[in-house]
Amino acid sequence: MSAQTSSLQAKNRDGAGKGFARRVRSEGLVPAVVYGKHLEKPLNIAVDADAVREAIATPKKLNTLITLDVGGKKHTVLLKDYQQDPLSRELLHADFIDVKENEQVKVKLPVVLVGKAVGVADGGILSQQRREIEVWSLPGAIPEKLEVDVTPLKITQAMHINDVKLPAGITVKTHVNYTIAVVSIPEAEVVATPVAAAAAPGAAGAAPADGAA
Repeated sequence: MSAQTSSLQAKNRDGAGKGFARRVRSEGLVPAVVYGKHLEKPLNIAVDADAVREAIATPKKLNTLITLDVGGKKHTVLLKDYQQDPLSRELLHADFIDVKENEQVKVKLPVVLVGKAVGVADGGILSQQRREIEVWSLPGAIPEKLEVDVTPLKITQAMHINDVKLPAGITVKTHVNYTIAVVSIPEAEVVATPVAAAAAPGAAGAAPADGAA
């Protein structure tokens, strides 16, 4: 693959269950599994926790391609999921997915808003509605993030996923046209009109009070 990858060493470990996991951890390693439709069966492996963290210590984080060496046989994988202790943050288990260069894979990309919305210059408030989006991409083309240009947005307008120009090789497969960002009217302006209307009858009714008695 042309994309830069991290490297990770792993050991074959046959077994499953709590007893198996304890044995692996007693060796100072973490139990893990490699899944993939091109594999005859999932691979049970053991990896070093620090090495896993180092492998994904890149701008792409979980979307970093990893060359996984399992007993001399190499697989290109993504870290799909992991479990860690809620208190110590110790890595307890990892799931990897085997990927192929010419087949798209489903990943989540962080959404980053760029540009200054026209509506903000006019006094509106820009709100980001979605922080990440699920996309399909060739493994070697996975970007670090999805940048969304909100410059054209006016007050009360919204940017949806179908409005976003996606990078080459990236597709979105969803029936929901997610809202990415919206420029709203400042709350003070929204409230001002009803408050003024409510104050008007009070002002009109106050004048006769001088002659009342």
